[in-house]
Amino acid sequence: MRKRTSLCAILFIFCFVLIATASVPPARKVNIVTYPNHHTRIDYGVQKLTGALKKAGYTVTRSTGKAANGIPNIAINVKGENKNSGKKEGFSITGAIKNITITGNDNSGALYGCLELADRINAQHKLPAYINFTDQPEMVLRGACVGVQKPALLPGRGTYEYPYTPENFPWFYDKALWSRYLDSLAENRMNSLYLWNGHPFASLVKLKDYPYAVEVDDATFKKNEEIYGWLAEECDKRGIWLIQGFYNIIVSKPFAERNHLKTQDRNRHIVPIIADYTQKSIAAFVQKYPNVGLLITLGEAMEGVGQDDTDWFTKTIIPGVKDGLKALGRTDEPPIVLRAHDSDAPTVMKYAKPLYSNLYTMAKYNGEALTTYTPHGPWADLHRTLSKIGTVQIENVHILANLEPFRYGSADFVQKCVLAMHNTYGANGLHIYPQASYWDWPYTADNANGKRILQIDRDWIWYKEWARYAWNAHRDRADEVKYWSGELAAKYGTNSGVGKDILDAYEQSGEISPMILRRFGITDGNRQTMTLGMLMQQLVNPEKFGLFSLLYNSEGPMGEMLSEYAEKEWKHQPHVGETPGMVINEIIARGKKAVEAIDQASPQVKRDKAEFERLKNDMYCYNAMANCYAYKAKAALWVLRYKYSDDVKDLEKALPELEISLKYFDELVMLTKTSYLYANSMQTRQRKIPVPGTDAKMKEWIELLPVYQKELANFKRNIDSLKSPQANAKKTEKIVLTDADVTINDLPRYKIATGEKVYTDSANAIKNMAPELAGLHGIQLNATKQRKDGTTITFTNAKPVKVLVGYFVNKDNAYLQPSLLENDASANDYGQADAKITSAIQISALPPVNVHTYTFKAGTNTLSLAKGQCLILGIVDDTARIPVYDAGLSNEGNIKDLRWLFN
Repeated sequence: MRKRTSLCAILFIFCFVLIATASVPPARKVNIVTYPNHHTRIDYGVQKLTGALKKAGYTVTRSTGKAANGIPNIAINVKGENKNSGKKEGFSITGAIKNITITGNDNSGALYGCLELADRINAQHKLPAYINFTDQPEMVLRGACVGVQKPALLPGRGTYEYPYTPENFPWFYDKALWSRYLDSLAENRMNSLYLWNGHPFASLVKLKDYPYAVEVDDATFKKNEEIYGWLAEECDKRGIWLIQGFYNIIVSKPFAERNHLKTQDRNRHIVPIIADYTQKSIAAFVQKYPNVGLLITLGEAMEGVGQDDTDWFTKTIIPGVKDGLKALGRTDEPPIVLRAHDSDAPTVMKYAKPLYSNLYTMAKYNGEALTTYTPHGPWADLHRTLSKIGTVQIENVHILANLEPFRYGSADFVQKCVLAMHNTYGANGLHIYPQASYWDWPYTADNANGKRILQIDRDWIWYKEWARYAWNAHRDRADEVKYWSGELAAKYGTNSGVGKDILDAYEQSGEISPMILRRFGITDGNRQTMTLGMLMQQLVNPEKFGLFSLLYNSEGPMGEMLSEYAEKEWKHQPHVGETPGMVINEIIARGKKAVEAIDQASPQVKRDKAEFERLKNDMYCYNAMANCYAYKAKAALWVLRYKYSDDVKDLEKALPELEISLKYFDELVMLTKTSYLYANSMQTRQRKIPVPGTDAKMKEWIELLPVYQKELANFKRNIDSLKSPQANAKKTEKIVLTDADVTINDLPRYKIATGEKVYTDSANAIKNMAPELAGLHGIQLNATKQRKDGTTITFTNAKPVKVLVGYFVNKDNAYLQPSLLENDASANDYGQADAKITSAIQISALPPVNVHTYTFKAGTNTLSLAKGQCLILGIVDDTARIPVYDAGLSNEGNIKDLRWLFN
């Protein structure tokens, strides 16, 4: 019995081995053939192709110039430079399993051919039996950016001033992280990487004439040289153009201190020593890193529109690049990309093109947000003008202040945006920012059980979508639904039907934030954190908060603001385009559908469940935010009706809508309080809406909840007050501003009073003024000189003071315009961004005047303002309380101020 048992066991094992052996496929071999002296991009492509083949079970060999016998060969070629090589980065893959040929129009094309074949092998787990495929990109430049910047300002430094150091940016020296990121760019066929920084040169080069200008110690400088050189090489072998961004005019802090200058001063003109330092910095950089391009921002740190920006570009920057090339004995030109931001880019390019051939232009697609795929108006006109210059116009999808921090992945929205870049703007390049947390690279705002998540991991779909459509935007929509459903199914370990549910959630939620901002917002800039909500004051009187007109006349479909809609409703006039009512209904419906779709997918998810739960939570956040805004907008419409009706019943109808809105905001607080560290990655004084966010305050929803609760309570109280006039019997405090004790030499003063002339060279006199200003003493200036040279006033004060500056409400270039945080990062350095008293003075033959205040510490101070006519209405103690309201004094009518209802 034992022998029979042993024999059976032996037979069983023998059969098992035979079956197991039979299931093993015969060894598969393939040889990759490259030509001698090929580019490193070919090596990188071969590396990726080899990895895919080995994963599919192939044994891979490699030869140079000669095919192997008896096994399949994959030959990689590049068309000769003297032949008609076709479109840049294009390629073809032809042949059958025995012999496949990849032919690139250039080295990048050969690389992309390798990546394409590798993708097919990964999908099919084998070499294709037959292939005949040709492809090339539609957009010339397809890139992403990394901000070498931080959420907060460094002590003693201004905006964008961040030296490259391990303390500031430990990730900058992490080669493994860089390799992962660069691999992801290559996988997505991106061919450019932008590093954004205010003044990087003092961290990367040393100048013989200005040795003291370096901002880092010797050890850090050596680290910077090593990592930057390595990064440039790693980019090049992946077909990626490394481009270094910087702002003008910014100088290093040691340079500024040695020469008794500011690191940046928007209102100063070109100073010879700064021009010389900048030109030599650029020359040294080009000499050291000749294959790295430059991205130039002429605006923000220098007054952006005028002769200075043209001179700076043509007489400092381009000569600096040429000096660097001359020192190397090179005639080829690295790319220079000119940002249109806050400068007259068409005029600058007119004078620059004869001097330099490898030029590009760049402008923000929807400002610092994502609002529409139907751009129009003056912003579209600028883009078309740039596109017609004759160089490549690059569309910059910038900051995304209305999307962060929630996940975004609407393939439909993204594809339509890229089509608009081609069809409406005439552009042929793409430069995308991170989807969220630009200022906090490489991390997202997620709180994953106390751990940080990398942007390249969380927002994979953001990068993949933009890159896919930058390569080819003209893809069939039905095919794209199948493609993205498959991608999402693979990520979450489910079937394509469930993948489509997840895609539906992304695409329903993907319309919510763009609609909200373009119909209810104040600005397309990152001074507004849209996901934190808005005050009722901002919804009913947006013009009092620096309303940015391009948001409404360019960055959305034709339509109406809340105030326009309410006026037409009152006057029974027909509505035009996309209305607030339409958006209110739409975002409520889309929020509901996003939640339904993600809930339907949830039970079927088998892989990466933790990330799926975070995605699911984001869909609930979108829904809560949509309802919060929708019901608050409904309340705002009733309040705006009250502007015409003076019927308190209209305010009473607004009350329940505002209460529902607050309920949804409370839900948003609950959804985010443990899942997110912050709403906005820029945590400086530049953030103004819904409330100031200085020193990283008011960055979480739970911090805003008391603000909105108080807003509701104030509204209830003021309604009761209107219904009970006796409650107003007590007179409000009368504010009278008085002159502070300051010393000002050689400038005439005048009393703010009826009949007083406000300028030394004109007869314009005061007709009326806000009562708070009566009796102050302004400084009588020369309007002609203001228009020609700007305004500079030096004074001495023993205590902190506020200077009252009057801005004329008129867009004519003759008048000084208030600085906007949309294009001037220093626009609130003195607390001057917001108007305090609007329509504060009525002056004969002049526009209405809005009063802003500039705060100065004790000591000798200088107020420096750009060219343009304005008023200096007095200087008061910093402790003086200046009311915020509309005095209604204008030769041109008045906008009724409703902000008091919520104070």
